[in-house]
Amino acid sequence: MSATATCLTSRQTAWFAVSSALAQTLSFSTLMRDESKTIARGLRQRDPDLLDGLIEQYQYRLFRYLVYITGDTARAEDFFQETWIRVLERGHQYDGKSKFEAWLFAIARHLVIDWQRSKKAQSLDALTDPEQEQPLQLANEKEPSPLQQALAKEDEESVQSSLKKIPAIYREVLVLRFQEELQIEEMAGVLSIPVSTVKSRLYRGLEALRGALQGGAA
Repeated sequence: MSATATCLTSRQTAWFAVSSALAQTLSFSTLMRDESKTIARGLRQRDPDLLDGLIEQYQYRLFRYLVYITGDTARAEDFFQETWIRVLERGHQYDGKSKFEAWLFAIARHLVIDWQRSKKAQSLDALTDPEQEQPLQLANEKEPSPLQQALAKEDEESVQSSLKKIPAIYREVLVLRFQEELQIEEMAGVLSIPVSTVKSRLYRGLEALRGALQGGAA
């Protein structure tokens, strides 16, 4: 086989590989959109079977999120119940254009903030120094993050304990990003803040967690 033919064959193989990967990505995106539309349609119709399925699928993640941002298991249980009541009451507002879990977490978060304000406490958004909310650049996302480095060295119990020691405003973004695996743009929607602020809080949250882990090991 000539060098030219070999080169063409290599290019064709690479092209087919890229085309296959792109097709899989598009297929997955289409599947996610279809699932979101199905959920939106079911919520508009107040489908009880759909709601039961959503509770079964997201109950652990929602409760974990609420425990982290409230720091109180009993209070988290109350918000957990109230969140699903709101989902039933306001299901018609979900349009299926975003992930259901992002919409779900936004409802839960607003309930917590309303409760804190009713008790004349600071909201989650106020638990930070405005001067520290300047946009910061995160490290190369292809490299291990400080959290990933910490997790590699620490046991789960130490990490969970350290998360409780950092400010709620930072703990929340770490939970959404690294446990719930939401994208930066999705987090911005949940928190109702700019993407640049999400990045800033992530950066400072990672630094705070690393400090808490090092302090615990001292």
